[in-house]
Amino acid sequence: MIETERLLLRPLRVSDVDVFVELHADPRVNRFVGSYSRQQALERLTAIERQWAERGHGLCAIELKSSGEFIGRSGLQYWEQFDEVELGWTLRADHWGHGYATEAAQACLAWGFATLDDDYFTALIRPGNEASVRVAERLGFAPRREDRLQGRPVTVHAVGRPADLPAC
Repeated sequence: MIETERLLLRPLRVSDVDVFVELHADPRVNRFVGSYSRQQALERLTAIERQWAERGHGLCAIELKSSGEFIGRSGLQYWEQFDEVELGWTLRADHWGHGYATEAAQACLAWGFATLDDDYFTALIRPGNEASVRVAERLGFAPRREDRLQGRPVTVHAVGRPADLPAC
């Protein structure tokens, strides 16, 4: 669906359950985004497929273009409790530090502004997740408010639609 210089991004699907569980099983990763049992992952992936069908956007698998290897997820997640769309990114720890999160998130952000009518997107970042704060800052996000997601505190960062890009 979305192609960058080094990455392919495509909608996550239920068939990704094994790599999704593996991604979130690493304590370095799940420290900020949580872990999933196989059943929880199936439920989450079913909800992601539903969001793609109902809203036309959702989370994507990130694959290396060179090998097809699954290295994480990024994309646009609608949160009903906030009535906002979040741009998120989560990568396997062995692929941190190569710019993949920024590359994938930038592509999803550009796609979102080109495809959706939203005036802004958010990034919900848990306290202490400095690597994600740096990605958000590189993408132009700035802190907007403090809130709670699934009972845990988050700083809600936001980035507005570029002035030269009218809503769809």
